[in-house]
Amino acid sequence: MPEKLKHRFYISTEKSKLDISTIHNFLKNSYWAENISLEMIEKSIKNSLCFGLYEEQKQIGFARVITDYATSALLKDVFILEPYRGQGLGKWFVEYIVEYPELQDVSKWLLATKDAHGLYRRYGFKNLPEPEKMMMRIITR
Repeated sequence: MPEKLKHRFYISTEKSKLDISTIHNFLKNSYWAENISLEMIEKSIKNSLCFGLYEEQKQIGFARVITDYATSALLKDVFILEPYRGQGLGKWFVEYIVEYPELQDVSKWLLATKDAHGLYRRYGFKNLPEPEKMMMRIITR
């Protein structure tokens, strides 16, 4: 799978490199996946295109894309661990994902964010032109 080096950091889509514990510990404390179970994390990783951001062997970031590789993609669970923020890694990570070769046919991307609109606007994300046409179904467990 493709890997790209940038100074001492690199990005990989190799699922065997993912540190599931790091991913779970971050996401279960996030505003968007609060208290998510380890089993749900494992299932979501199994069924998504995943990106890990690493410093040597240590995972410091994660993102996943739910996609059909043709018409649509949903960018989810993007994070950089706190000590690594402010170095431009988030910008590099998102740019790498949206430019990933296997996703170049995708014409519609979606994501949800509470506080990173500026980051995603750099890569062509915009507010929905007709949000009233979008619907959501939420099942609480």
